[in-house]
Amino acid sequence: MSVALARWCLTVVALVCLQAAALAEVTVERRADRIDVAVDGKPFTSYIHAGHRKPILFPVHGPGGVPMTRSWPLVEGVAGEAHDHPHHESIWFTHGIVNGVDFWTSHPQTGKAERQANNRIEHAELLRADGGDEGVIETRNRWVKDDGTVVCTDTRRLVFGGDAATRTIDHSITIHADHGPVTFGDTKEGVMGIRVPTALQLKDLDGSAGAAGHCTNSEGLRDADVWGKRARWVGYWGPIDGTTVGVAVLDHPANLRHPTHWHARDYGLVAANPFGLHDFTGAPQGSGDHTIPAGGSLTLRYLFVFHEGDSEAAGIEGRWQRWAEATAESPAAAPAGTKAAP
Repeated sequence: MSVALARWCLTVVALVCLQAAALAEVTVERRADRIDVAVDGKPFTSYIHAGHRKPILFPVHGPGGVPMTRSWPLVEGVAGEAHDHPHHESIWFTHGIVNGVDFWTSHPQTGKAERQANNRIEHAELLRADGGDEGVIETRNRWVKDDGTVVCTDTRRLVFGGDAATRTIDHSITIHADHGPVTFGDTKEGVMGIRVPTALQLKDLDGSAGAAGHCTNSEGLRDADVWGKRARWVGYWGPIDGTTVGVAVLDHPANLRHPTHWHARDYGLVAANPFGLHDFTGAPQGSGDHTIPAGGSLTLRYLFVFHEGDSEAAGIEGRWQRWAEATAESPAAAPAGTKAAP
């Protein structure tokens, strides 16, 4: 074997080893009320499907194991945390007007009778929970009014990944109009939401202490200017335990009304919402309504990236481009055979 060929072989082997080392092992463990997800043996998050009025992800650990969502109302007594908006439970998907029903603010601690109605998204079936180079959870769910009437159902697919510097959740949900037409109404209260920890808030409100965050979007807008604007992605970052970390939420190019509008607040709510045109733009009420005809469906897909550094240092724009290109042929990564929940 020539010296040049030997060097080439060593280079290939080294590259393969480096790539193998970079791949994280994702494990999932089923429990009665949740599914725990770990990356290389370290806790990442739990998909909690019982005990709440919607499925949620909590806790969420970013690079270095730091908490990446507010703990309250799931955990009491965390110093500096505000106790506002009890329906902001870590990471969730729901909406404020679905066939006239409020699924967004339905929570027993809201303090307003009309928002305490037991409108809920019920877990119907676990389809898949597997680990490997990535973790995959697939479920079926029912959207149920306070009186027990089923408004619609959904199937969702969550894919978990990570490496030394990032953690990711690729969240795809398909709404099924299997109980008649379904209209997602024109309101800012929706849909794919995360409540960031206090340190990533832009300012302190409602008794919080320690806000030191910033945000930007794909269009170069920053901080308060991000609210209501259309963008491919929005990122928040700030210092936690002396290290700058952040989270970005990416809107898939195949989503309805991409690039979406963002209900991104200075107190730490970040929500992608293609429906709230009246609130975001001043368009006539109802302009953002979207009806799924009976028997039809709507799929929305979002990528959460928990990273080191700010959005620029984490290369969020490049990550969005790669994600969009890689998923162009199958943008609606819902579970195979996405039949509705019973």
